[in-house]
Amino acid sequence: MQDLLKNNNTNQVFENDGINIREELDKYIIYWRWFLLLPILTISLVYIYLLYTAPIYSAKGSILIKDNKKSGISAELAAFEDLGIIGGSANNTENEIEILKSRKIVGNVVDSLNLNIAYFYKERFKSLELFNSSDIKIIFDNNKILNSLSKDTSFTIKLIDKNNYQLRSIDDDLITSSTFNTKNESKLGNFKVVKNDLKTNLYPKKITIKIYNRDKLIDRLIKGIKISPVDKNSSVLKLNFTNNSKEKAETILDELVKQYNLDAIKDKNLVSQKTKEFIDDRLYSVGIDLALIQDNVKNYKTKFGITGLSKEGEFALQEVSESNQKIIEIKSQLSLAKWIQKKLKIESDSNDVLPTNMGFSDLDITQSIISYNDLVLKKNKLLVTAGKLNPQLIEIQNQLSTLNQNLLSSLDNLNKSLEIQLSELENETRKISSKLSSIPLIERGMIDIERQREIYSELYSYLLKKKEETAISLAVTVPNAKIIDFAYSNDVPISPNKQIFYLSAILLGLFIPFIIIYIRNLLDTKIHTRKEIESLTSIPFIGDVPHSEVDSKIVINKNARSSTSESFRLIRTNLEFMLPNSNSKLGKTIFITSTTSGEGKSFISINLAAALSLSNKKVLLVGLDLRAPKVTEYLGLSEREGITNYITNDSKTLDHIKFQIPEIEGLHIIASGVIPPNPAELLMTDKIKQLFEEVRQDYDYIIVDTAPVNLVTDTLLVAKYADMFLYVTRANYLDRRMLVVPESLYKEKKLPNMAILLNDTDMKRGYGYGYGYGYGYGYIETSTKPWYKKILK
Repeated sequence: MQDLLKNNNTNQVFENDGINIREELDKYIIYWRWFLLLPILTISLVYIYLLYTAPIYSAKGSILIKDNKKSGISAELAAFEDLGIIGGSANNTENEIEILKSRKIVGNVVDSLNLNIAYFYKERFKSLELFNSSDIKIIFDNNKILNSLSKDTSFTIKLIDKNNYQLRSIDDDLITSSTFNTKNESKLGNFKVVKNDLKTNLYPKKITIKIYNRDKLIDRLIKGIKISPVDKNSSVLKLNFTNNSKEKAETILDELVKQYNLDAIKDKNLVSQKTKEFIDDRLYSVGIDLALIQDNVKNYKTKFGITGLSKEGEFALQEVSESNQKIIEIKSQLSLAKWIQKKLKIESDSNDVLPTNMGFSDLDITQSIISYNDLVLKKNKLLVTAGKLNPQLIEIQNQLSTLNQNLLSSLDNLNKSLEIQLSELENETRKISSKLSSIPLIERGMIDIERQREIYSELYSYLLKKKEETAISLAVTVPNAKIIDFAYSNDVPISPNKQIFYLSAILLGLFIPFIIIYIRNLLDTKIHTRKEIESLTSIPFIGDVPHSEVDSKIVINKNARSSTSESFRLIRTNLEFMLPNSNSKLGKTIFITSTTSGEGKSFISINLAAALSLSNKKVLLVGLDLRAPKVTEYLGLSEREGITNYITNDSKTLDHIKFQIPEIEGLHIIASGVIPPNPAELLMTDKIKQLFEEVRQDYDYIIVDTAPVNLVTDTLLVAKYADMFLYVTRANYLDRRMLVVPESLYKEKKLPNMAILLNDTDMKRGYGYGYGYGYGYGYIETSTKPWYKKILK
């Protein structure tokens, strides 16, 4: 039988070299209550979280960034190209994205929508924002104080009735009571609370007002606004923004595009505005001179009674006027050229746009001015998002410096050319003027005055024409961004997604116990199963004893049908195969030991003795652990004489120290006795030999509870008297590395006829190989475990 058990041992190891899926699953299935309770707990936590969490909505929109050099603006303004007021420029998509998200544009959105003041109300467990739907509105006289707030501020307004309200702190302390539309003073400045009568007011009602720090609010908005092109070659941008208020998210995106377009239009109008300012200034001065000359004409005619000029005088005046018109045009160009030269020299570092559409005869100069203005506008855009050391900004500044020098050189050449033309025209004018000497003196004076009037009148008309052209350029300026889709959002919030949250809660509830069990099993070094013992030792395995759920120390009797009692019956049967076959009528001695204390030797000894006595055999239980006697303590008996008394006192016989207990009929017990100072020496005496010779004559089985072998040598001293050794190992207690102790004892044959027994196993976990414990005989175990331990086991 012993050889058979060894062969089974070896075969079992080879059969289980691979992964046993069922066995791995059993490690987790036994904790099925955890896999049931944890998902319920996580689902409950998610439910509570969702009660307190405000929904988040996502607003989306799309715009097209127009490119002047491709097809965007030029097609719309083609009708005005002949005026020379439209300059082409290309918009870089990446730059436009940065401008859209710049603090300047987002700050304009905050100011336009008053986003730094928000209104909230409590709905059950969550706080929701009232965007454009609040029953009240707070208005401050000076928003500069609000913009200078160093941190966010919150307070509440409780509506008392239709005319009165209370201002309370966030901790619900009363600050003041007032009426609607009445000014109040505060650290934030003078304010009044206005009631929206169009809303349905429910009294009493409490509204929380939050005033945000402007700079921090801008930072949050910049971080929350997502802008991206549909692809790298497209100028179509997708805009996205999330917020607890669907309406607020949509409004912010629409206002962002609006403010971007207003800023772009302002940049584009900058050139025309500069031109308009220059023309207005010239019109004012020319108008004054023209008015004076017209007064001179009227006064001259009145003084000399002249109603008009003769035909000869009109012809002479016409010649002079034509010559003067050319002189005016040249002088105007010369004046503008010198003004632009002066401006370029003064603003060589800090560039500003130059007036255009002023009628330069040199078209290259006009185109250079347009290019110069385009570069200035690009530089101003880039300054919003880039630092002074930005490579692109440095490149633009270098281009401006080069263009500045080229323009100055071109204007110098133009000035020289214009001065030559002006000199020739003035010589021609003098020749014409000499013809006037033949005209009477009074008429000649009239011609001189009329000539001056026509000069200023022509100049005034010319400036008015340019002013109208500039006004047209201001009127036809179109925005940079064409709206493809206005901001919109679904009624379904993107967060929290209830389905995802509940699914995650279930998965988390299943994952947590799984990972805990996995890590615990990974770090666990204790013995749990028969398989572990068989894989680590070559000692024959005689059986395992399940954990007892009953309070009684003696788990086996005639009527006991628990898994624990059945295990002892099975061990009793296996003992018949393990004990040496002999025709001798002497009793069999079965020694019981373990590696360390606490593994259940005494429990096994008492119940095995009880199991053997139930088979109508004469059984003696001997407590031979002289250092830490447990038999009497385990049975709840008082201290009594035993082995030590027998050894040290020759007058004591075995009959004096033997006793019985009513719980087990036919079982005799010999206790260890008092704890001696020299137990090892006592076990080496002849009295021990005499004891075993005597009891083997009187009993069929002698069960001996000995000391742990890893702590003392006592058991090895008496091992020669044993027919077999039951080596007890306790599940979930003994470190598997300690199995080297019984293995070495077995191989060195220091303990005769060894068999190993696994104590305190949990049959619910599938330990062992299934001996069929608990045959359904109606036995009900009485557990004393608390209810929560029963659930969580």
